[in-house]
Amino acid sequence: MFLAANVYSGSRDTKFSVVRYGNVLGSRGSVVPFFKDLASLGVSELPITDERMTRFWLKLDHAVEMVLTALDVMEGGELFVRKVPSMRVVDLAQAISPGVGFKNVGIRPGEKVHEVMIAKEDSALTYEFEDYFVAFSPMLADRLQKKYQGARLLAEDFEYSSDKNNDWLTIEKMKVLIDEIG
Repeated sequence: MFLAANVYSGSRDTKFSVVRYGNVLGSRGSVVPFFKDLASLGVSELPITDERMTRFWLKLDHAVEMVLTALDVMEGGELFVRKVPSMRVVDLAQAISPGVGFKNVGIRPGEKVHEVMIAKEDSALTYEFEDYFVAFSPMLADRLQKKYQGARLLAEDFEYSSDKNNDWLTIEKMKVLIDEIG
C-alpha cells in the first residue's frame, strides 16, 4: 500500500519507497538485552518461542547504510532489501549463555517462525545488486525497469527468507557482534 502511494502522488515531488533489513542487533525490541538479563540472573533455561525460529540479523550501521542507499537511488515505488546473514534463535541463546537450556513458550500472535523479506509474489520484478535487492510492483514496471536494467533480474519464484539464506551467522560470530554493542 505504501509503495502504491507513488501512483497517487501525481505531479508532486513526493516519492515513497520501503526499506526492509531484518532485526537490528541491540535495538529496542531486540531479544539480546532480554536474554542477557536472564543470563545474568543465572537462569537455567531461556524462553524460545520456537526452536526452529530464524531471523535476519544486522548491525545498526548496516541498516543506516541501506536507508542512505535507498534515498540516493530511489525513484519511488521500490522495495529495498539489504542482504544480511541469518541466525537461529537457539544459536543466539547459546552465544549469550553457553550451555543454557531452552523452554519452548510458543509463538505469539502474528509472529512467524521465519522472516520473509521478499515473498515469491513480489519476485517477478526483483533485481539483485551486490549488497541488496530492489523489488517493485508490475504497476510501476514501465517507469522503473529502465533504471534497474543493469542489475540481474531474479527468477519469478525467488524468495528471500531467513531459513533459506545462504549466509548464516555462527555462534562465534554472534558472540563477536554482541560484544561490539556492549
